[in-house]
Amino acid sequence: MRKIILVILIFITLLLLVYKLNPKPVKQFVNKLSKSVTSSNINKDSLTIASRVNPPKGFKRVDYPIGSYQDYLRNYALKPYGSKIINYDNSVYYWQKGHEGILDISVPKNGLQQCADALIRIRSEYLWETNKKDQIGFNFTSGHYCSWSDYAKGFRPKINGNKVTFSKTATANNSKANFYKYLNLIYTYSGTLSLFNELEPVTKADDLQIGDMLILGGTPGHIVMLADQVVNDKGESLFLLFQGNTPAQSVHLVKNLEDASISPWYNLKMDTVIPVSNFTFYNSKFARFK
Repeated sequence: MRKIILVILIFITLLLLVYKLNPKPVKQFVNKLSKSVTSSNINKDSLTIASRVNPPKGFKRVDYPIGSYQDYLRNYALKPYGSKIINYDNSVYYWQKGHEGILDISVPKNGLQQCADALIRIRSEYLWETNKKDQIGFNFTSGHYCSWSDYAKGFRPKINGNKVTFSKTATANNSKANFYKYLNLIYTYSGTLSLFNELEPVTKADDLQIGDMLILGGTPGHIVMLADQVVNDKGESLFLLFQGNTPAQSVHLVKNLEDASISPWYNLKMDTVIPVSNFTFYNSKFARFK
């Protein structure tokens, strides 16, 4: 032990001596070392979630079937590294310190695509792209179910307080443009509260998987999605998270501001405090699309 301490002291003395004689190389060495530590999990040139973020040492990615929802999320396209979070009105969001990537998904100018809505859209687009359109449907906050299939046939809701009825008032239209009109309707009448009441709860941390959501149902509430998963030899999992927000803004992959040693990975637990970027979940609950 004494030999180790002596070696360290000699190294520090030599470093200080070199710095005194010529500080530039030492500064370059320190800057390079600092950079490698803070960005070791990040590949700045990569443009998907899985390729942007490396697993921490001792962890490997959990296998999911090709074409699954989990595989779809893990390989979601990102904008170039350093892209900023932009609000729906094209203004720059005030907080730019909490993300490692921006998902390549548009932000509608109507301001409706907020936190829950962004995840609803991503889920719906996956079902659309994999020809599972008949599974697209969500509850309003009132509890009434509104499916894309019925909307495409021309059925529209008549809403009076918590009373909702559906009748055929429009011509049938299965187009992609009409699909996004349907999503705008869902954004208007659904949210974190309806999702919390509608979705299947996940009650054990060991059961968490990509596509599950950390959720606070309420008005206001918040919700983030688990975007990737790694596991070590002990069976312990870490996760990446992405979120939309209020006001409606760029969907972004968040840093772990509480644990820089594994950031942007998160060690998720049940019924505990989990800070996520500039929001804190004080009693963590999780849910899953059915």
